[in-house]
Amino acid sequence: MNRTEFVIVTAIVLTLAFALGWFANWLVHRFTRVTQADLGELERMAHALHEAEETRDQAIAYIHHRDDETTREIAQLQAELRAAMDGLRDSRHEAETLRQQLHGRA
Repeated sequence: MNRTEFVIVTAIVLTLAFALGWFANWLVHRFTRVTQADLGELERMAHALHEAEETRDQAIAYIHHRDDETTREIAQLQAELRAAMDGLRDSRHEAETLRQQLHGRA
């Protein structure tokens, strides 16, 4: 094989390699191309995700609000219970004192 034949064969091999690479690239892009329907579906899913995140944030805010409200109500009820128990204790003590005074006079 002389030098001219070698150059021609090398040029043909490189041309075939380029053509094969270009064809493979075209096939990959042809089968992985994103269609308008796919883009529409992705847009719809992104919108649904955004709405779900907003709903989640609203639910978290509502839960925190209800938790604060419930904590305040519990504290108020505990204070009322302590006041009622103190009043009951004072009433029992007063009733016992009156009972002792009544029995002491009799």
